[in-house]
Amino acid sequence: MDIIAEKFPHYAPEQQELIRRAYSLAEEAFREDARFDGSPFIGHPMGVALIASDEIGLPAECVAAVFLHEAERMHPGLPRAAGFPDEVYTMVDGLNRISTIKPKDTRLEAENYKKLIVQYSTDPRVTVLKIADRLEVMRRLGMFPAQARERKVLETLMLYIPLAHQLGLYNIKGEMEDIYLRYAEPEQYRAITNKLKATEKDREKLMEEFVEPLKKTLSDAGIRYKVKVRTKSAYSIFKKMRVQKVPFEGVYDVFAMRFIIDCADDPAVEKDLCWKVYSYVTAEYEPDTSRLRDWITNPKPNGYESLHITVRNRDGNALEVQIRTARMDAEAENGNASHWSYKGIKHEAAMDRWLQSVRYNLEHPMEVKSEDLPQPPEGEIFVFTPTGELRILPKDASVLDFAFNIHTGIGLRCTGGKVDGKAVSIREKLHTGQVVEIMTGKNQKPSADWVGYVVTSKARGKIRQFLHETEYKKAAEGKELLQRRLKNWKLELPDSMITELLKKYKFQTINAFYAAVGEGELDVADIRTYIQAHDAMEAEAAARAAEAEAEKRKWKAEDLREGGDDILVINARNLKGLDYKMARCCNPVFGDDVFGFVTRDAGIKIHRISCPNAARLLEMYPYRIQKVRWADTPSSGSFQATLRVICDQDASVMSRIMEIVGQFKASLRTFNVSENPRSLSYDIQMRVSVPTNMELDKVVSQLRSLRGVQKVVRQ
Repeated sequence: MDIIAEKFPHYAPEQQELIRRAYSLAEEAFREDARFDGSPFIGHPMGVALIASDEIGLPAECVAAVFLHEAERMHPGLPRAAGFPDEVYTMVDGLNRISTIKPKDTRLEAENYKKLIVQYSTDPRVTVLKIADRLEVMRRLGMFPAQARERKVLETLMLYIPLAHQLGLYNIKGEMEDIYLRYAEPEQYRAITNKLKATEKDREKLMEEFVEPLKKTLSDAGIRYKVKVRTKSAYSIFKKMRVQKVPFEGVYDVFAMRFIIDCADDPAVEKDLCWKVYSYVTAEYEPDTSRLRDWITNPKPNGYESLHITVRNRDGNALEVQIRTARMDAEAENGNASHWSYKGIKHEAAMDRWLQSVRYNLEHPMEVKSEDLPQPPEGEIFVFTPTGELRILPKDASVLDFAFNIHTGIGLRCTGGKVDGKAVSIREKLHTGQVVEIMTGKNQKPSADWVGYVVTSKARGKIRQFLHETEYKKAAEGKELLQRRLKNWKLELPDSMITELLKKYKFQTINAFYAAVGEGELDVADIRTYIQAHDAMEAEAAARAAEAEAEKRKWKAEDLREGGDDILVINARNLKGLDYKMARCCNPVFGDDVFGFVTRDAGIKIHRISCPNAARLLEMYPYRIQKVRWADTPSSGSFQATLRVICDQDASVMSRIMEIVGQFKASLRTFNVSENPRSLSYDIQMRVSVPTNMELDKVVSQLRSLRGVQKVVRQ
């Protein structure tokens, strides 16, 4: 069967022949071309032609223009076919010019884009064909690659949906909105469509109950009509849910009753019958007059005509009722062009009026409230490079986020940008549809406050990585500088003093400390002064300790010369007796040099000679000092000693420490670890039980020789 006669049966034979010749040329041109899903490319212009013919009602010349345009667009060198009417060539030229428009040329500003389409559309029907083309693409959107799909969804959102709304192509607008929602908010789309399916029978039952009381009245009045249930699109419901902040069940006008009256195309008759039906409906059901919308007396600028009223049924449910004639319904569904196809004949006058209205609406955009138009997905923005490449970023993304999205190197050198040609800072927040150009500088480098300017994890991570690497490099330079200077000054900087300097200058890490030295933020001369002052204090303390030690040796020598009966012999067996106790401040161990101190209420306390309190006790209370010594051989008892170990932050080092303790006649009683973020080390306090100080010395010696251990001190 002839495919043209099959697909376009409502055209006259000569019109079908016009379409057939255009189709044959396109079919030959696309013989080896395929779409993204592998299907023949001829399917695209055929789909557009069917929308233009069946759903909008355009004449055969428009259908032929679709096939010729696609052939010339896909194969620019193809010779132009002859023998078609001038109006076909005019539309082909307009469509060809529009197809050259790229986002980088229009900056995706909807009004500018529409103005450009009008400028290119000598024949206003070109605009409608472009909308039909986009509808066919949206219906097959799943075949496109992800990036192309995202671009087409955004273009449809910003350009074609508002344009279809402006021209009154509400069916097309609604379908494109639903497809947009299916890809932009898939979970919401599935939830809404599933609920619509689940409640379909309830709506049908409600319609029957609503119409039943009106049947006899309308029949007696001689009014021929039919009733349709018009269910809101998924996108319209989604929009109301979001604006009103209600669930699906909270949208009361999910559907409306539509009375479509069959009558002659006489404005006076049409108006009279619509108001009669209105009076019958409001007589039967309670109306909400505040929601009356009379677009019959005053049609919308795009030609829309209908009466809208909200009433309450006997159960108290609010229902929207629309009243219009068959002609009004056809034009409302598919635009003014549908009028001639509805009647089945071509009225030149009607077509001329329609073309004039299309031109007028394109040149005088309707004032549409922003809430009536689709909004981009929440949490995302769509912006473009100057070459038209689409980039998707989180909401509140800045110019700096965009720069890192393009390339890490561009982000690191970003000095600002141009948004739609206007210079802005790196902190400027971006919005959907903007074209962003990044400005860079050779000497630009990230700073710590950049982290607060970005919202994307990539930008934040790359900034922190750069800062860390820069700090590490500067730290190496600062450490080398400091070590060289200290060597020249013959000074040393032990780890314990570095910890003190970190605390003094409030650095979080040792790398930050060395980086500050490398950057010159911390003067090496100040560190030298600190070391010299610290060494002077240590020298003074050492001198005092030497004097105290000399006194102890003198005291001990005199005591040994004197002999005497006041030397007590102690051993492990009587440690728990009432007369002798080991001082907790120094925890003596069998074999240590010790002395006894007579307390007032706790008997004799045994201290090590090296106890931190020894010098004070010997100096202030010489009359309470008791000379003691250990028994000749150790008893079976044990002694507890506390060790402090500073080591690298390595779990294996801690494991080796505990292994060493177990190698000797020692047992681990407590083991506490704290982390020092400034020196990047572990500070370990552990209590061990040993029989003699010889075993303790073995443990300490082995710990000090362990790799990763920085210091071991007995406390």
